[in-house]
Amino acid sequence: MARVIHVFRQPDRFVAGTVGEPGDRTFYLQATEDVRTVSVTIEKQQVQVLAERLASLLEEIVARFGAEVPETVPDDLVDVDPLEVPVEEEFRVGTMGLGWDAETSAVVIELLAMTEGEVDETVVLDDTEEGPDAVRVFLSPAAARAFAERADRVVRAGRKPCPLCGEPLDPEGHICPRQNGYRRSTDVADES
Repeated sequence: MARVIHVFRQPDRFVAGTVGEPGDRTFYLQATEDVRTVSVTIEKQQVQVLAERLASLLEEIVARFGAEVPETVPDDLVDVDPLEVPVEEEFRVGTMGLGWDAETSAVVIELLAMTEGEVDETVVLDDTEEGPDAVRVFLSPAAARAFAERADRVVRAGRKPCPLCGEPLDPEGHICPRQNGYRRSTDVADES
């Protein structure tokens, strides 16, 4: 079957979001343009890395290309709305690619479907007919900054970390390796 590449050249919205309770959340990236919405499942760590790499890329395009990138997210680009429902997974993200399209002054994010084997790097940000399905999103530098800020907020909205070991605290308590295996309740963690 031929490869499907969902291209969003002027998305109305591109956001990271979750479904579920902290500790049992499923992470999604969702792109919307006109009446079309595509959602892909992604790991929490991938969202975090994507936000960090986007911030680095934005710094680099200012330095190398002199592009105008706002230091903070403009108020009209702050998005705190939930994901569009129903959230229907197109695919699970395996490989991600980032780039700068100097011709259109746009950040390009490509999300490739997870595959069983190694992904040939030449298919990232390319229109070849062979390779995994993909979602390709073009964002203005300001929209990329807004995406990265929201993605970071979504990642941090999970469970609080244990003040001793840094592992996530569960509502039922936490067996902390720094407490020699004794169960540490969340009430004790909140008092310290």
